[in-house]
Amino acid sequence: MLARAWGIGRSLVMYHGLPGRHGRMVRFYREFLGPGEVGFDIGAHVGSRVRAWRKLGARVIAVEPQPDCLRILRLFFGRDAGITIAGLAVGAQAGRARLGLSTATPTVSSMSPDWIESVTEDRGFARVRWDRSVEVDVVTLDDLIAVHGVPAFCKIDVEGFEVDVLAGLSRPLRALSFEYLPPAHDAALTALDLVEKLGAPAGGYEFNYSPIETMRFASDRWLDAADLVRLLERFRPLGRSGDVYARLVMPEPEATSGQ
Repeated sequence: MLARAWGIGRSLVMYHGLPGRHGRMVRFYREFLGPGEVGFDIGAHVGSRVRAWRKLGARVIAVEPQPDCLRILRLFFGRDAGITIAGLAVGAQAGRARLGLSTATPTVSSMSPDWIESVTEDRGFARVRWDRSVEVDVVTLDDLIAVHGVPAFCKIDVEGFEVDVLAGLSRPLRALSFEYLPPAHDAALTALDLVEKLGAPAGGYEFNYSPIETMRFASDRWLDAADLVRLLERFRPLGRSGDVYARLVMPEPEATSGQ
């Protein structure tokens, strides 16, 4: 019990207690979400983005399978009619699956045994232990869209399960993000390929990268997929995670001639 309280307390300090972080997050996401629009927070954890997106006036679908995190989300946001809290996991197909929990570091709880195995070889995860598990209900992004509508933005942070989440999406979204972790570089490239394929019929995506919760883009311009991969290769030796952002390329408005 003490370890669980420590783990959740650590998350609350990290995501809600750092001065200035909330304001930076609000300013950053203003590019993606506005009043009345829908945001999907897949892997909502303790709700730092939920809080920021509501500040922007967005309607938030907060999806989180961890029981301890769910209790925090319901405590903080359960009375807000603009927030739907779903105690679910998201994957390639609906059903049931087992979620590996790290009591002391709940931010790295994962449904991907392969991801857990790969990151344990990284010294940054040397002290992390996945010491228990729970069985959770799984839905797809398509299922969520059928219930809640198409999101203007979808954030996916599910510790190595990003490819599975994207595999359950059959339509392009206006904008989305997924986590990048250097020890799982190849998985991120697979996720990038899935996003590219989703966007192809709609004109394609352009990309950027935000290192570990800085709420700043690493590039001063939006990139194609090849340039993004080169950017990630620069960050890869640093061993620090971040998020890849994708937005649909909007065509230039046609010029109209005056009469």
